[in-house]
Amino acid sequence: MQILRLLFLVLIPAPYIAAQNAGTSFDTGTVEKTIRFLAADEMKGRAVFSPEIDKAADFIAASFKKSGLQPLQGNSFLQPFTVYSAAFRGLMARADQKELPKDNVIVITGQPVLEVTEKSGYNIRSINAGSSLFHEASEAVNNGGNNIVLVDESFAPDFKRLILFKRNFLKRAGSTIFILGKPALQTYTIKASHVIKEHRLANVAGLLPGRSRKDEYVIFSAHYDHIGIGKPVNGDSVYNGANDDASGTTAVMMLAGHFAALKNNERSIIFVAFTAEESGGFGSQYFSMQLNPSQIAAMLNIEMIGTDSKWGKNSAYITGFEKSSLGGILQKNLTGTGFEFHPDPYPDQHLFYRSDNATLAKLGVPAHTISTSKMDNEPNYHQPGDAVETLDLANMTEIIRSIGISAGSIIAGKETPSRVKDE
Repeated sequence: MQILRLLFLVLIPAPYIAAQNAGTSFDTGTVEKTIRFLAADEMKGRAVFSPEIDKAADFIAASFKKSGLQPLQGNSFLQPFTVYSAAFRGLMARADQKELPKDNVIVITGQPVLEVTEKSGYNIRSINAGSSLFHEASEAVNNGGNNIVLVDESFAPDFKRLILFKRNFLKRAGSTIFILGKPALQTYTIKASHVIKEHRLANVAGLLPGRSRKDEYVIFSAHYDHIGIGKPVNGDSVYNGANDDASGTTAVMMLAGHFAALKNNERSIIFVAFTAEESGGFGSQYFSMQLNPSQIAAMLNIEMIGTDSKWGKNSAYITGFEKSSLGGILQKNLTGTGFEFHPDPYPDQHLFYRSDNATLAKLGVPAHTISTSKMDNEPNYHQPGDAVETLDLANMTEIIRSIGISAGSIIAGKETPSRVKDE
């Protein structure tokens, strides 16, 4: 009889067995209870620097502790870090013996007082007409060097928006000066002063050590911040962020409980809820600096899974599908389950580099985002209407279950996705 039972198990497809094992860890009631806490009106949209986002962090940390995870670092599940903001005080800018209009100069720096001349050794670069203004501006600000960036006048309507880089930032190694237009810059003097303020934020991160491959990691992540209180719509000013991204945060919490209960992961698993995604991705940027990317086998970032995808129920898509073999592995592991992963159907949106997977992906990690959001028709996106009542919680539960199943062979150390190539 035992031989017959073993033969029966051999004949059953592996994904089906995994689905059966995963079935007891996920239920819609728990999913609903979790997401209702995170997206309640009382949480006031979980804005950064608010008491409510601290309350959300404590809630996630308590869940990780209850599941049996270890803190990723130290004795706390909170991963604190500091961001800075620069409040403008004064500016003087001359180039080639001419005064530059102050509206045509934006200084991005972490220094209270900055003075730059042609002898300061700054790199001079240009953002030309037809380029991606904010992509190239971001590259200049974040490359660690000192730069003067000449911005083509075709970008004049959007130039002032570059001030966004001042609002919040991680500590910078260099400074960047944007100038609208293209002066010769044979000689120049730019003096700027700011009041630099510090702000404390925290990711929430837990670790489930692997049995045989402790130094190899699989990451499940989502962001738990949202945009807070905003412009009222039909009398409602709370931007609850149920789908964006309390849904992903709920998934990470459920997956933590599931894998901690199984206790059979060969690779270590990190579960992390990022802060400040909506403010510039600072949580995931800081988190990525704490890890050796060569030790990360895969990252599954979960973003907006509360609504049905364009293919309907029991389906989701993977951003940057073609950039590594991760998507193919996840697809294969779901064979026979009735759930399907698809490549990102919105390539024009460039979603692969717009979420918390981006920093590690740029370092070569097969880090991708899983989502169901219909980017061409998601009426509650960044609206007060993004409330729990608009979500399909039963389908969301199946998505979470399927994410757990799909990552099984990677967590078991049987498969390793190819790396993302630097572009």
